[in-house]
Amino acid sequence: MGEDIRLPIGSLFTILGAILAIYGAVTTNSSIYSASLGMNVNVWTGLGMLVFGIWFLFMVWKKKKASLKK
Repeated sequence: MGEDIRLPIGSLFTILGAILAIYGAVTTNSSIYSASLGMNVNVWTGLGMLVFGIWFLFMVWKKKKASLKK
């Protein structure tokens, strides 16, 4: 069987989610969030991407762990 596609997708979402969440945290009191009714969209989107990426990486780890038991 070939490589698991969840590894690069999970890595991509984890890295980009962390970058976006950190950027949103740094720019908390900026005026750029007035267009989104004061909501810091970067933090919430970054956290969502981070959770999604970590979930994908967890699924890869779980599959590798199960294949080692066999």
